[in-house]
This record gives sequence, C-alpha cells and structure tokens, in this order.
Amino acid sequence: MTVVSSTQFGARRTTADGRRDVVRSRADVRPDLEAVFRSDYARVVGVAARVLGSRDSAEDVAQEVFLAFGRSSVPAGEARGWLTVAATHTALNLLRSGRRRGAREQVADDGLAIVPDVADLVVSRDERRAVRAALSRLPHRQAAALVLRHSGLSYAEVAAALDLSPGSVGTTVRRAESVLLKELNRHASPE
Repeated sequence: MTVVSSTQFGARRTTADGRRDVVRSRADVRPDLEAVFRSDYARVVGVAARVLGSRDSAEDVAQEVFLAFGRSSVPAGEARGWLTVAATHTALNLLRSGRRRGAREQVADDGLAIVPDVADLVVSRDERRAVRAALSRLPHRQAAALVLRHSGLSYAEVAAALDLSPGSVGTTVRRAESVLLKELNRHASPE
C-alpha cells in the first residue's frame, strides 16, 4: 500500500515498507535542465574522471551534480562554470572519503594476506593513483584551483568559481603544484 500526501515540495509518498520519499511532478523540473544536461554532461564527467580516474565514479558524480543543479536557481547562462566547479568539489570530496574508507579497510584487513590486483602492477596506473591520493591531501581550495585550471578554465573563470582575485589564481595554482609535488615525493616508495 502506498499513501500519498501533498507537501510544499511535491507529493510525499509512504511505501508499504514504511519508507518515505518525495514524488516530484514534471512541473517541478527546471525547464532548462535537459538542454544544460545535453550540452554539459560530457564536460562534467570529464572533469570528475580526471580527478577520480574512473568513468563509472565520474558518471555517479555527474548525476549528483545535475540533481543539485536541477534544485538550484543558477541561471542557465552560468551553468557551465557552476557545473564544472560542482563536479570538481564533488569528485574531490569523493576522493577524500575514499581515502578515509581505504584507511579503515586497511585497519580491518591487518593480518590478512592481500593479493595485488593485476592493474596495480601497471606503473602508469600506480602513478595516477599516487597523484590522486596526493591531490586528496591538498587543501581543498588549492586542489580545486589545480583541477579547474587543468580542466581548461581560464584564470578569470577559476577566480570567479573559487571567489579569488584573478591575480591570485596563478599563484594558487603554482603553490598547489608545488605542494602536490612535495606530497608525491613524501609518499614515494624508495626503490
């Protein structure tokens, strides 16, 4: 049995197992959402994939970002920059949460023999993983500036996205690159 009641956000539904959720009508969807989605989906997935290294995870990030955009009041003309920044922040947050989860799993697995995955034996993948791990340890603003700049945004766009002065973007990016290099060297395994 499903019970539906009206709320200010749409109809609220209680399912037979007691779960409650909001049912939105088509009228609640932004009229520009489909056009923005079609024009910017590949870019959002691309930005997230560069941070995460996984297309599947990047597509999950894109879904979350477009859902947030659908609830936002961001004008369609500003959508591209907003979506790029949202994808960057969401991917960085996912990267950081994955690092914390990995540390918890390592503690739980202590004492168990771990068989390395074949993909981990490929040097380029190890290097990308190391860069992502180092990126997750950077201060959020530096990591975001680095990802946004290397995703093709201009200094002015990065400045607007992160609420920085345009003149400080270059310095922020250079510092982020320097901190990233130090993190990579600090965590590099000796040969």
